[in-house]
Amino acid sequence: MKRKRIATSLGVMLLSTSMLMAGCASKSETNNNNDSTAAATNTTNQAEATTNTPDAAPAFEFGVTPVSFSFYGNYDWYTQNPWGADPGTKWIQDNKKVTVTAVQAGSSPEVKLNAMIASDELPDVIWGERDANVEKLRAAGKLVALDQYVDKYPNLKKWAGDATLNMLKAEDGHLYVFPNWYANSARGNGGYIVNTKIYTELGSPKLETFDDLYAYLKLVKEKYPKIIPFETSIGAQGIYELYSGFAEDHPVQFVSQMAVPNAGGDKLESIFTDPTFKETLQYASKLFREKLVTQDALTQKIEQVREKVTTGKVAVASAFNVTDLGARGTVALKAADPSAGYTMIWPLQKGGLDKNKIFATQYDSLGWNVNMITTSAKDPEGIFAYLDWLTGAEGQRVGFWGPPGLYWDGADETDAPKFTDKYATDKEGLSKMMSTMDSFNWAGNTTFIDQAKSKHELSLPADQQEWATIAQNAVAWKTAYNITQFANMDPAPTSEEGVIAQRISDIFTRVFAKAIFAKDDAEVEAMLNTASEEANSAGYDKLLAFKTTKWQDNLKRINAE
Repeated sequence: MKRKRIATSLGVMLLSTSMLMAGCASKSETNNNNDSTAAATNTTNQAEATTNTPDAAPAFEFGVTPVSFSFYGNYDWYTQNPWGADPGTKWIQDNKKVTVTAVQAGSSPEVKLNAMIASDELPDVIWGERDANVEKLRAAGKLVALDQYVDKYPNLKKWAGDATLNMLKAEDGHLYVFPNWYANSARGNGGYIVNTKIYTELGSPKLETFDDLYAYLKLVKEKYPKIIPFETSIGAQGIYELYSGFAEDHPVQFVSQMAVPNAGGDKLESIFTDPTFKETLQYASKLFREKLVTQDALTQKIEQVREKVTTGKVAVASAFNVTDLGARGTVALKAADPSAGYTMIWPLQKGGLDKNKIFATQYDSLGWNVNMITTSAKDPEGIFAYLDWLTGAEGQRVGFWGPPGLYWDGADETDAPKFTDKYATDKEGLSKMMSTMDSFNWAGNTTFIDQAKSKHELSLPADQQEWATIAQNAVAWKTAYNITQFANMDPAPTSEEGVIAQRISDIFTRVFAKAIFAKDDAEVEAMLNTASEEANSAGYDKLLAFKTTKWQDNLKRINAE
């Protein structure tokens, strides 16, 4: 499922992507939070008072008090396996007293969800995107506010942090969602890789700026006519990546959201009048004209990209998840030639810029999707307690690698798993276990998992370390931009701004495709000028004003104490 998150991450996985709204620190919201805290205190006092009554039910204790709930994944690709039928969920059932009943979505999840809402027969937990469905359910009074549990159970607040939780709050100031695969530190997989063997054979020339890249690609074309000089992956992701190197502090997010912050940092402006975007397209069109880049960048499939990379037919590649390509390619090529493979390089840039302010990848602390506990749940606290355990250290060890005693046994001083010999020797079994548990890890903790994996991998001899882990630690995570401030900026599709947004998206898609195949720089500029006029006529100013308001609200939420 983490792979599914990556696939949707930006304009492709990538696509990334903005999402759900959060509460601000205004006086009314502070009052709401105080009310929530008071309600939680009253609930606790009532529970304590009740335990002194002979006939009262005992207080809830996770791991002792049984927890049972129904779970619905709102995706057509997701089918939940039977709970307790595998070693991982059987261990959770036996040791944590948790039982989950699946409610399958089938082939039409939105139809099924709407039917459940209309009939008021909701499952206890709904797992899905941070989209309009969240607000629809909240506005209808069908979701349980989770504020009352956040301070009672330690893990979500510890790992997600107040800023992320503030961003996840609804407009009424309350938290209704439990995030999945969120992060509290730099993460990402975007950037550039080079074919090590070709690079070495060509004398390992300097490859730091876009001028260096242009010269290198021309050399590749001359010396290796059957090799693709620059591979941009699906959806021309590599062209988006170029954008991040033509100006400092300019993540790809600005392109995908079609709105760029002004110099003052208080307003979002048109992507069509952005000098950095124009320069990017002009450079890209030059590469296309001179056949230095894959010519089917807008139409190829990921399988085609992987085939080219794994067979060594690419000199330089750039993508939103380039570490996956690099890892696949290196494993495949080294099987035949130990000196072959790929190396991830520091992000390329326009000459004269600070390389430490160039961000070729990005991450959103809010994560991928969310869990919503509905008012149908008889034991919402028990469900929250389970999700909170799952997102913590022990829960993630089980949720990612399976139960203790197989591939890990015990934890070190940082709570990272102590891997057994079987972890290294039974790769097939480990892969099967991880694939199975992936289906149940609904509260993934990206930071914990990545730190645990990296700690283990980096402790191994260099020739045994995983390629992606090395690339992430050396380059990707050091050049990742936190785009959380730009989350939640998309208007509802049926609103006036939503209709405008679709028009602007259509204009953008059209001009992007035409511009990279332009005959010269002047034509690129003319296309952008025309697109700007069309966008303005389509109401772009209203959309930018809407996004600006959301952005400024995000900043207030992030900075709220």
